[in-house]
Amino acid sequence: MLIDTYGRVATDLRVSLTDRCNLRCTYCMPEEGLQWLAKPDLLTDDEIVRLIDIAVTSLGIEEVRFTGGEPLLRPGLVGVVERVAALDPRPQMSLTTNGIGLKRTAAALKEAGLDRVNVSLDTLRPDVFKTLTRRDRHKDVIEGLHAARDAGLTPVKVNSVLMPGLNDDEAPDLLAWAVEHDYELRFIEQMPLDAQHGWKRDGMITAGDILASLRTRFELTAEGEEKRGSAPAERWLVDGGPHVVGVIASVTRPFCAACDRTRLTADGQVRTCLFAQEETDLRAALRSGAPDEEIARIWRLAMWGKKAGAGLDDPAFVQPDRPMSAIGG
Repeated sequence: MLIDTYGRVATDLRVSLTDRCNLRCTYCMPEEGLQWLAKPDLLTDDEIVRLIDIAVTSLGIEEVRFTGGEPLLRPGLVGVVERVAALDPRPQMSLTTNGIGLKRTAAALKEAGLDRVNVSLDTLRPDVFKTLTRRDRHKDVIEGLHAARDAGLTPVKVNSVLMPGLNDDEAPDLLAWAVEHDYELRFIEQMPLDAQHGWKRDGMITAGDILASLRTRFELTAEGEEKRGSAPAERWLVDGGPHVVGVIASVTRPFCAACDRTRLTADGQVRTCLFAQEETDLRAALRSGAPDEEIARIWRLAMWGKKAGAGLDDPAFVQPDRPMSAIGG
């Protein structure tokens, strides 16, 4: 079991498969990209599967989310999914992606055992997409979403970040589109995880702003905390249901007290929180020949030291050195 001093138990593992990405979203990284991890620093497929095996069989992990960077850039992704699906007990598996490669991989991922996907899409307008991502790939994302739905990777969740002056007027249109195509839309407040360290609290679109915009067109009924559980998104029924919309308000409505996540970076570091300044090295233990029991002990110790909250409301908050692309979303 992965328990911390506040009594929280981690059952959800986020695994970053690569720090690389084929987009250059303005809220994540600079246009020229980043200094990518060297291949020897990355966990191998065998190392990833071994760590997930330890997490599932010895530490109580029930759900595994593959992230990046962009996880579809990982050459061995389908094989990793297939091997994790064969574990006993079998964890639920999902993947967070920008959707560009889904058209060609959705069916194979479903066949390998992936349960569902989260796809990032911030706008319905191709010109705005190009401005936000610095790439002209809007059509590929739309086709990837359709392929995921047709392959049965459902519910297909769409993650959207609203940026002032770019797409902050699109919330109602995005929700209407998601309802039409049977996707579950989730808005995410912009978080201080950009490589440029340009995030400013007073410039972000808040959960309150998003809900006010949605209510100009839709009736929203809160599902309530009991149904939410440890999920990061607060959800509302849209016009009485069955469709729902979620808001992940990491900054203005933090949910740290119910957090059930542990994170593994692409180079084998345990992170107890997206905003953590500290990491615990599992790669060194793996490569030095440590047995599973020792790796599990190191992981337990790391999670025992998890802080009460992310500290975003602290005036002294310091943004993590690693951008989101390097630690997984």
